[in-house]
Amino acid sequence: MQNLIFLADGEPAEGGHAPENPLGFVPVEAALSLVVFGLLLFLIWKFVAPRFEQTFAERTQAIEGGIAAAESKQAEADARLAELEKQLADARHEAARIREEAREQGAAIVAEMRETAQAESARIVEHGKAQIEAERQQAVTSLRAEVGTLATGLAGRIVGESLEDEARQSRVVERFLAEIEADSATTNSSGSVN
Repeated sequence: MQNLIFLADGEPAEGGHAPENPLGFVPVEAALSLVVFGLLLFLIWKFVAPRFEQTFAERTQAIEGGIAAAESKQAEADARLAELEKQLADARHEAARIREEAREQGAAIVAEMRETAQAESARIVEHGKAQIEAERQQAVTSLRAEVGTLATGLAGRIVGESLEDEARQSRVVERFLAEIEADSATTNSSGSVN
């Protein structure tokens, strides 16, 4: 402890020399430190800093290029999406138009088939009526001939003279049939009233 006290007072230690102060200022060392620091600063400024700047510039350019490419790709994607949405809307519109046309064509086909069926039905009914009328006419003709023969034979027996004359026979048949038709019409009208 004594040694420490002497050092603090500035008195020489046992060897007779004054110890050097480690915190003291030595001008040569300071100048040499400044020269080395300046040389080191110059080398960093001349060689290291430009490389850092170049690396920073390349990274900045790459980042900006990546951002620009991403924005370009995003714009392309947005344009493609808009185009696809437009195509989808057009496809939906076309599908709706096709469905409407199919509905209209179906309705037209149904109406045409209905008209065809009604025309065919009317034709069949007319054909049936014509056939029935032809058969009725044939039956009436056949019946007239038969009734005429029977009536003239019967009238001839009743009257007691022969009615072989064609004109007389025809008048008798016509009168007889007219009376039958009149009776038939009266019966039908009174039957339909009830």
